[in-house]
Amino acid sequence: MKKSSGIIWPYAVSIAIILVFGACVATVVITNTLPVEDSDTYMRGYHEADAAANEIIEARIAFDKEYTVDYINEGLNLDNSTIKYKVTDKQNNPINDAKVKIVITRPNNHKHDQILESFEVSDGIYSFESIKIPIEGRWDIMAKVNVGKLERYLNIKADTRKDEIVEY
Repeated sequence: MKKSSGIIWPYAVSIAIILVFGACVATVVITNTLPVEDSDTYMRGYHEADAAANEIIEARIAFDKEYTVDYINEGLNLDNSTIKYKVTDKQNNPINDAKVKIVITRPNNHKHDQILESFEVSDGIYSFESIKIPIEGRWDIMAKVNVGKLERYLNIKADTRKDEIVEY
């Protein structure tokens, strides 16, 4: 049996270090090419929403003491969707002078965003009509409702393949 001179171990360790370093570089290069979108919670960037979190929560509490906003749709479809919100005060009187802005977006992808600010209002129901959804799948319907100085954000998760709606 022949004895090893021990010269192979420095080469093996050097090759292992080079492979690990190469894998780290490849990971960084590949991750920088992938599209990563900022969060659009509360219709603003992640850092802005995080910095104003307390104000957003306080505004929601103040709004909810005075008014109620309900999403009254049955779901989304590709061809001709209508999005409706009903705004009432706590005595169930319709509010017809609110400002409502809607953003329809794919989760974490802004390629197909639709911003809706034109609506018809009747008896407190704000209708955004003739909306074309470009592709099937999950969509977020985000609304910002202003009545006077009070504001409220509503986020709805909808899917063109199901009638299921989830508010978060």
